Amino acid sequence: MNDKHLILSDEELTAYIDGELSDAEVSRIEAILHSNERVAARLEFLSRSGLPFRQAFEPLLAAAPKTELDAMLGVAPHDAKPAAARSGRRGFLGAIAACLVAGVVADRAFISIRNRMRAPDESSEWRTVVAEYIALYTVDTLAGPSPSDDARAAQLARLDDRLGLSLSPQAVSLPGIEFKRAQLLQYDDKPLAQIAYLDPETGPLALCIVRSDVGTKEPDVEGRHGMNVVYWSNPTHAFMLIGRIPIDRMQELAEDVRKRTSA
Repeated sequence: MNDKHLILSDEELTAYIDGELSDAEVSRIEAILHSNERVAARLEFLSRSGLPFRQAFEPLLAAAPKTELDAMLGVAPHDAKPAAARSGRRGFLGAIAACLVAGVVADRAFISIRNRMRAPDESSEWRTVVAEYIALYTVDTLAGPSPSDDARAAQLARLDDRLGLSLSPQAVSLPGIEFKRAQLLQYDDKPLAQIAYLDPETGPLALCIVRSDVGTKEPDVEGRHGMNVVYWSNPTHAFMLIGRIPIDRMQELAEDVRKRTSA
């Protein structure tokens, strides 16, 4: 197969970044990087992301069914290493990959860059980071059953505790679009809420909210990574709705959410 069509795993790319590979492996990866723009872009993202993998994924790894995962991966019991012995980003990414195989990954990515939310003309930085992250989503990312009404309310309640913002299921519902999950990420030591949806026609969609003191801003639009973004803020929080839905429809959805979350 031509190198142009090869895709490297995050584990391999991270090992390359960390200098953990042999000369032969380095040569192989560099050949792929020269011929595959998608892999090169992913390497750039991982190189500058500064993601603290251990902190971000410890809850996920702790909850993973280790015995079942080892069996799936063909690891004999006497060869399996205790979790405490696994170190480095490469080991963590390998464990996370195993969780993906088992279907237990919960998307606990930890987003961290410098926060300049105090400067109104620089408040787009958080949207840049979120757009880079959401651009990685596919329909398969949000596959599986949607949460029950009770589970959805419980997920939103956890966001309320950290954001200081009351979010009811009704306030964040999008007509004709399936609610998939609500989770808490982190943006430079600040809680960042991500509510993910799946549109039957255009795929993943997300409403993201972060604390902000840039002041009230009326809704505006922009394009990022091939997606449409509608963003606005009130005196205490900044919001963005991002997805591939046509911009006119996105504005309608965002306006409905804006009215319901400010009521």
